[in-house]
Amino acid sequence: MTRTPLIAPSILAADFARLGEECRAIEAAGADWVHIDVMDGHFVPNITIGPDVVKALKPHVSIPFDVHLMIAPADPYVEAFAKAGADLISVHPESGPHLSRTLQLIRSLGCKAGVVFNPSTSPAVLESIMDQVDLILVMSVNPGFGGQKFMTSQLAKIRRLREMINATGRDIHLEVDGGVTPETAPLCLEAGASALVAGTAVFKGGASAYAANITALRGG
Repeated sequence: MTRTPLIAPSILAADFARLGEECRAIEAAGADWVHIDVMDGHFVPNITIGPDVVKALKPHVSIPFDVHLMIAPADPYVEAFAKAGADLISVHPESGPHLSRTLQLIRSLGCKAGVVFNPSTSPAVLESIMDQVDLILVMSVNPGFGGQKFMTSQLAKIRRLREMINATGRDIHLEVDGGVTPETAPLCLEAGASALVAGTAVFKGGASAYAANITALRGG
């Protein structure tokens, strides 16, 4: 079954000198969330932004901030991102010893809690704690860089996670990030995704193209 997906443009592909303007532009173009990739140069081979940038961007838009923590350890920084304005905070199981405790921490701070699956991470890590999850993010590339090619091997994982979500009866978002384009988006939706992260596919062509780019990802 396909569905109209939420679109979460990744500001990793935006003009960093104009991030406030870029966030306003994607909201005006129809984006549902702002996806913020936080990288530490340790857990992944890149360094991006921290809580102060999130705090500075928050007044520019009204749509939720979808913060993806690619950092280890994650727990010491969760509160700072929550206070900075994150609405959803997602972590990798590999970023700390106690995933359940981390999810509880995120939710205790008033944010929705997400779990991120690297290409090699098994869905089994969630089987006993599905009740603590509000978002599941499947990486269809190895995390750390934008502009990578979509890994079709992850479609089976998306299908498996959709089955797990449906079995709970809860409205858990199933998001896909990595190489998402108008060509690969339908594959993700067919497999069961409900939200799509896209960087290059949204931000190419400048602000005047953002609305058309987002529409194309939705299948319009």
